[in-house]
Amino acid sequence: MDINGFFEPSNEAVVNYQSNPFRQTLGDTIAAHTEEKGMPSIEGARVVLIGVDECRGSVDNGMARQAPDHIRHYLYRLAIPDNDLRMVDLGNLVPGATTADTYAALTEVAATLLANHMTLVVLGGGDDLTFSLYKAYEQIGRIINIGSIDSTFNLEGGEAINSRNYLQHIILQQPNFLFDYINIGYQTYLVGHDMTRLMDELKFSPHRVGELQADIERTEPLVRYCDLVSVDISAVRQSDAPANANPSPHGFYGEQLCQIMRYAGMSDKTSCMAILEHHPTLDRDGQTANMLAQAVWFFLEGLCHRQNDFPYDAPQHYKRFIVELSDHGMEVVFYKSMKTDRWWMEVPCDDADRQQRYRRHALVPCNYSDYTRAMENEIPDLWWHYYNRING
Repeated sequence: MDINGFFEPSNEAVVNYQSNPFRQTLGDTIAAHTEEKGMPSIEGARVVLIGVDECRGSVDNGMARQAPDHIRHYLYRLAIPDNDLRMVDLGNLVPGATTADTYAALTEVAATLLANHMTLVVLGGGDDLTFSLYKAYEQIGRIINIGSIDSTFNLEGGEAINSRNYLQHIILQQPNFLFDYINIGYQTYLVGHDMTRLMDELKFSPHRVGELQADIERTEPLVRYCDLVSVDISAVRQSDAPANANPSPHGFYGEQLCQIMRYAGMSDKTSCMAILEHHPTLDRDGQTANMLAQAVWFFLEGLCHRQNDFPYDAPQHYKRFIVELSDHGMEVVFYKSMKTDRWWMEVPCDDADRQQRYRRHALVPCNYSDYTRAMENEIPDLWWHYYNRING
């Protein structure tokens, strides 16, 4: 479908600036939608950036207007991560008369871009936009994993979709195209034990910020498994990201978010990344917008280093290890990439129809530590978790 009519041009002052004579910047290379230049063609684009200035569904953060242009201001001034990166900025989605109108428009745009095998970067707006992006995958018939970098789970009640209950609305969709919801960085004192127990009952994958901060590399296989990565900046501590009406003194550091974004960019599975809940009027000297622009840059830099690294696609580039667990009467199959040294484990399915339905999810990214645990005759927790999901 023609998506040009969904957008208004970006602010000329943001995308047209004095170029740096000593280095090529993203602003020099991004094909941007402006009043002067018009709408750029998306043909041949690897990455498409869109702004969604929709905050009516953002609870307690509802005045977060013009967030996309605030981030663009800093993003366009960063050096290009790779000379071959072809990136298009379509501008800002025209807000609908209602939030439902905006959701529907975002779903149509995202579905069109994803169906054309483009990677989508969204600058928004509230967490509730994650629901619209999920619906885009539903529209193209793809079962997905959502990676939510967030201090909470967004599982509160309410009939109208908002930033605090969008996950509930995703769960209730029928037919359902969500395989797993992977929370990265929740803070226990913000969600409570009842909510963490509910996540366990739903067989989702929550990961507490403390356990990940101790070893940030543990986030790599988590985001490698995700199709959609949604970032609520309240997951970053207030000292590093003050531009949010629901801040916490604890959370990820800005550089840790950038590291996670690089991992997400390197994932061959990740096709959409959204930066959400930025409140420009609460920012201090552009500190948060600058940090988020750098997070986007690290995502792009990781994307430029993708290796088409998936064992089912090119098995000759992987070492296969079969570990027999004699105490359990079973075996676990691991794959190690000879290009990147990354690991996967294979999760079997007892039902042929489910095996075909969840084929994209039967190879689970893991760490070397999962392999060593299996070598010690223990079933890795990650294997057991996804065995129950696929066969449940």
